[in-house]
Amino acid sequence: MHIEQIYTGCLAQGAYYITSGGEAAIIDPLRETKPYLQRAEKDGVTVKYIFETHFHADFVSGHLDLHEQTGAPIVYGPGANPAFAAVIAEDGQEFRIGDVTIKVLHTPGHTLESVTYLLKDETGKDRAIFTGDTLFLGDVGRPDLAQKGADLTQEDLAGMLYDSLTQKILPLADDIVVYPAHGAGSACGKNMMKETSDTLGHQKAMNYALNQPDKAAFIAAVTEGLTPPPAYFPMNVLMNKKGYKHLEDVMKQGLIAFPPEEFETAANSTRALILDTRNSDDFAKGFVPQSVNIGLNGDFAPWVGALVADVTQPLLLVAAPGTEEEVITRLSRVGFDNILGYLKGGIEAWMAAGKQADTVNRIPASALADAFTRDVTVIDVRKETEYLSAHVEGAFNKPLNYISSWVRDLDDSQHVYLHCAGGYRSMMAASILQLHGFRNFSEIAGGFKAVSNSGVPVTTTPDEDKIFKP
Repeated sequence: MHIEQIYTGCLAQGAYYITSGGEAAIIDPLRETKPYLQRAEKDGVTVKYIFETHFHADFVSGHLDLHEQTGAPIVYGPGANPAFAAVIAEDGQEFRIGDVTIKVLHTPGHTLESVTYLLKDETGKDRAIFTGDTLFLGDVGRPDLAQKGADLTQEDLAGMLYDSLTQKILPLADDIVVYPAHGAGSACGKNMMKETSDTLGHQKAMNYALNQPDKAAFIAAVTEGLTPPPAYFPMNVLMNKKGYKHLEDVMKQGLIAFPPEEFETAANSTRALILDTRNSDDFAKGFVPQSVNIGLNGDFAPWVGALVADVTQPLLLVAAPGTEEEVITRLSRVGFDNILGYLKGGIEAWMAAGKQADTVNRIPASALADAFTRDVTVIDVRKETEYLSAHVEGAFNKPLNYISSWVRDLDDSQHVYLHCAGGYRSMMAASILQLHGFRNFSEIAGGFKAVSNSGVPVTTTPDEDKIFKP
């Protein structure tokens, strides 16, 4: 028996590849199927089952393409109702993969169809659980994503989650290994560890959610502090449940290369958003007007999902030459399939063609220090937790996640200084401000780290009316 975790850092997502006796099972695969097929071919095994722990909200699974390429059936938990052929397993149903067994444990709470897969080895001993979004390391799945109108509240789902954990998972042996679907950085939880596997015994000892005195306390603890989920989540659920384009078709369309003149025509004749995926330093120096910057070298796909939101939005790409295929792959992971093409030769070709370019007023932190008074308007686009740990005196906390809610309230007659932690998020915010016609601002290079070392006064005492509440 062999268990391999295939972890994708930019999504904080874990897929699993299990082999035994010439057969393989894949749990919660990512959109691109090549890594799984290459592993199976190398190992000389047949993919027998594709297991899904639930209908994922934060990424588009590769279950459909993988089924078409291997013939392996897709397995869901009780109550799932996909728009394609699948095995809807019963609670307690077992599946054989070579000499090992995978048992279905129905664990509703994160979603109604959520399951945990219990792996039994060749001797019948319980070895591992693949918990999906039911149990994370240090946390549990958020219970606010699967509400069905007024009939089911997040408290109802949290109660179901409590029952699932106490009745199905906590009675298992301490030496079982926990393999979750996500780790730190995912929006599917709020307190996840950076580690990607652990023993169940350690989780029983340290996971706050597993150490509540009763059901009521558990419900209160897991629902406290939940921020609104990213807007793209429901659209990814629908894609996972109803189907989507083949990835090869998405790649073929997205890799159409437009010379500058054709790119400009496409931008003017469609409602496409120009998405510039270069790093913030390069973007600040020059970009196609009306572009939004979301750098590839960061949490790229989740930020596209959070800020663009509508997965059907047509996109035109500006990327560092040679990165176009990676950009399209990562966009497809969160369902952004409507990619019209990219700027051939990148921004250098655009400039060489004599096309108009725009810039962002990026300044060093020392310039803010020189201009700083308590009357200066500073906008901190970090998360509220980051802001509360330390921030510029008098700064407004306007998290980037909610920029669509606050950008229209800005007064263009008042100059604003804009920063995040290091410059990645503040450049996204800057590009969105300029897209909305707001230009009276300076974006701070190096973010709060540079600001705090520049002599600008910093405090840990927030002014409550300067914290944005979504």
